[in-house]
Amino acid sequence: MLKGRQVTLRAMTRDDLDLLCRFNNDLEVELAGGGDPPLPQSLARLQAEFEQQISKGGRDGTSFAIEADGKFIGACALFQFDSVARTCAIGITIGDKAYWGRGYGRDAVNLLLEYAFVFQNVRRVYLTVNGNNERAIRAYQACGFVHEGRLRAHVWSNGAYVDLLYMGVLRDEWEAGKPRPTAA
Repeated sequence: MLKGRQVTLRAMTRDDLDLLCRFNNDLEVELAGGGDPPLPQSLARLQAEFEQQISKGGRDGTSFAIEADGKFIGACALFQFDSVARTCAIGITIGDKAYWGRGYGRDAVNLLLEYAFVFQNVRRVYLTVNGNNERAIRAYQACGFVHEGRLRAHVWSNGAYVDLLYMGVLRDEWEAGKPRPTAA
């Protein structure tokens, strides 16, 4: 649906669920995404949730599979929409570690920002990230996010308390930034 330089964002399919389950049960992936405490997820539960969503009909919403090189590598979404303030949160997981640190996450975030600002008419997009996740923080900053707040020692992660950072980007800031990918 949305095509960037390195990734395509598309609807999640049943065929993605096996890999998604593997990503969701990979301790390193979960901790990198702030998923602490890490909790197991069975394939049967993931399939049941998928089937429940499909049975409702209509559109799939603002959750996307991330595809690169013809394969499913992760997932991303916009959520917590506030229709009055015109804000939403963003979340992303690159589950295939072979794609870490190579710009795929940045490309996906840039596509999601374009989708939020251009197609959803959002005014501000925000996120939270564990303060010790320097790789993610650098990627978010490269996409235009700025540090907006810090909750000190707020998250128990991998045996230690870490800060939780709030980051955000306004539509005006995004529009003034570098060229962005276009919708396909």
